[in-house]
Amino acid sequence: MPRRLTGFTPSGSLHLGNYVGAIRPIITQQTDTDTVVFISDLHALTIAHDPAAVQRRTLEFAMLLLAAGADPEECLFLVQSHVPEHTELHYLLECTTAFGEAQRMIQFKEKSRRQQQVRLSLLTYPVLMAADILLYDTDEVPVGEDQRQHVELARDVATRFNARYGQTFTLPRAVNQPVAARIMDLANPGDKMSKSTSAEAGSLRLLDDSDALKRKVMRAVTDAGDSVEYNPERQPGVSNLLTILAACTDGDPKQLAQEFDRYGELKHAVVDAVTATIAPIRERYLKLEADPEGVRAMLRAGARRAREGASEKLRQAKAAIGLLPT
Repeated sequence: MPRRLTGFTPSGSLHLGNYVGAIRPIITQQTDTDTVVFISDLHALTIAHDPAAVQRRTLEFAMLLLAAGADPEECLFLVQSHVPEHTELHYLLECTTAFGEAQRMIQFKEKSRRQQQVRLSLLTYPVLMAADILLYDTDEVPVGEDQRQHVELARDVATRFNARYGQTFTLPRAVNQPVAARIMDLANPGDKMSKSTSAEAGSLRLLDDSDALKRKVMRAVTDAGDSVEYNPERQPGVSNLLTILAACTDGDPKQLAQEFDRYGELKHAVVDAVTATIAPIRERYLKLEADPEGVRAMLRAGARRAREGASEKLRQAKAAIGLLPT
């Protein structure tokens, strides 16, 4: 059974696109795949941040993943900073990574251009991501194209470490996310729905109540004309609504388009489908929110389980690279 690892950085707000593209596949596969799910809170520190917000979102993300169906009995479920082996292995891998490799990461180039003061952690966080992956002998990392380069770096670093110091790490591979709808911003259908950059009106957040979901869908940007067609180039707004409807109902957007004559009819159908998808998650979240200590206990248990294997992997890496055992 392959081991598959997915992390969620606690910045912004989780939305329908995150659920369809990353969370739902975890839920459907966790019984058939050796699954690791973690909140990558250390990655949230690479840019200017509010410490209280990082703490709040870390717990919020954990609760939302649990509410969506992540099962700590079926998967390894943890917060990254609760397992210190992540940061210890990070340093060992930095000693195996060239400066030029880190500097060439596309995300570093893009994010550093938008900041006046670039934190060193922004340069080195792909190496921490490599540690996240290699610490658990991960076979598969489901990623989008924007993260594929980071998985390739993890593979390159593991290959080099194994060659220099002896076989230590499993070589991971990036795998395509299961085919999922590409859900766009409701207010600007030319942009992908984002947990960090989408405005309130453009994102269907997993914590939105039914009234908020309805308001956002009914105000969603549509297109010139009044025919309902699935054509992302000519009708991006309507096509996005059809994509959302298809994602929530397991339908086909082209076939669904034939069921509607007017935009209003389509929007009402989308409201019903989105509410049916998100409302149960929010309801379960509110129950978990009422017992935060219970969730913290789950996270502590997950960290203990994680450290059982992570400490042994770190011991192997330390011995291989030449550190004196305690």
